[in-house]
Amino acid sequence: MRIILLLLITAFVIMPLSTVGAEKAKTIDELAKMYDSSQCKSCHAEIYAQWEKSHHARPLMGVKGGLMLTPLALKKGEKGATAFSEDDPKKMKISNFPCFKCHLPQAVTSAEDSVAAELAEALLAKDSAKVGKLQITCMVCHNEKALIHKRELGAPEKGVIYGNKDVASHAGGKIKKSAIMKDSVFCGQCHGLGPNLEFDQAFQCANLYGSYLHNYVSGGGTKSCQDCHMQKGDHLIAPNFNDDKQTSELLAKALTLDVETLGYEWLRKAATYVPKVVVNTKIVSSAGHRIPDG
Repeated sequence: MRIILLLLITAFVIMPLSTVGAEKAKTIDELAKMYDSSQCKSCHAEIYAQWEKSHHARPLMGVKGGLMLTPLALKKGEKGATAFSEDDPKKMKISNFPCFKCHLPQAVTSAEDSVAAELAEALLAKDSAKVGKLQITCMVCHNEKALIHKRELGAPEKGVIYGNKDVASHAGGKIKKSAIMKDSVFCGQCHGLGPNLEFDQAFQCANLYGSYLHNYVSGGGTKSCQDCHMQKGDHLIAPNFNDDKQTSELLAKALTLDVETLGYEWLRKAATYVPKVVVNTKIVSSAGHRIPDG
């Protein structure tokens, strides 16, 4: 019996970190702490500053500070409520927030239903400070979403940062190479292929990646999402739709408008001239996907 007990103790001591602390977050604060990336700021200050201005830093806030998931939190039957709404916000579960699939993927894997209920109450109370704690942090992209062939590679290792190459020694823990970090499929995990048909109540959502594959790549395009949106490693990942000037400038680069006009007078009958104009317009997009999308 003593030998068995010693073996059990030994097994617990050498247990991989990936299985320790596997308990899911019960509150918004716990989930935010699990994926907190503030430790990255000391060494990667410029990248961190870019990320703080990005939509990844406020994935549940929408544009201009709006609380985009509020309709889900409304009571069933209430004006503006959705098919995923409940008759009581306290009954909300992770499955009631299909948007988590992309806007907060760590909630799907690492949060209890109590987090969803807390979020619903925060949305109804317009508690932007609490909702704003839930972010797509460095650890979401560089760990949670870094591997897509999990049947062969397994799940991302806890505490490991995934990047473009292996780094044996790193202040935040070791870095392992991810084969998809520079590939558009990495972004395509969230900026998807189109309708989300896997839910009981299917709905249309982002299909930038589908547009990129079926229009841009099929037409001979060779650039990746990162080539255009992360030039020189920019983690703002433009556009920042809260910045009207920057958004307008980016769209102006991507879209050209040619207008040709022909004015003439139509002689309907003797001495009766009707002014006419023919306007031909041509809009050409140089973007790697359709505009707009969301």
